[in-house]
Amino acid sequence: MVGVSNIVIAESLDELTQQLQQAQAPRDKERLQVLYWLKQNNAPNVSTIAQSLGKHRNTIQTWLSLYRVGGVQAMLAVEKSPGGVRVIPQWAETALAKRLEQAEHGFISYGQVQQWLAQTLGAEAEYHAVYQMARYRLKAKLKAACPQNTKQDRQQRDSFEQTLPSTSRC
Repeated sequence: MVGVSNIVIAESLDELTQQLQQAQAPRDKERLQVLYWLKQNNAPNVSTIAQSLGKHRNTIQTWLSLYRVGGVQAMLAVEKSPGGVRVIPQWAETALAKRLEQAEHGFISYGQVQQWLAQTLGAEAEYHAVYQMARYRLKAKLKAACPQNTKQDRQQRDSFEQTLPSTSRC
């Protein structure tokens, strides 16, 4: 018979009712509701349960197979994805962080960082990945020195910069 579930639910109706009342997440309530309906004496079939929840019957069967394997805890467990593999390895990120801390060996642009990673460390990465890593994970803001006029007198500029803090006080 299609849609008939051959499952034995260990929890009583009172336990399921109590768990339903304590459940906070809507996904947990839906899954517990399936068990509650199947535990009743005149239980509906899986297709009817799926229609009333607005899910596909295969989704309900998947929940029930999780219940068969590990009980309510396995059915309600939320597994988090480990995420994707980083393009730039951790050791290269650490080396870049050390390089960024050195004031005398700074970078003017993220493209220059990308080239340094490729030439020095052999870590090929796209510009966007380098930007994301340097700007957000390493909290680096690449700054270029302001261009200086070649006609300026260096001694006069240096003496001005030394007296500037004392003259700018209000």
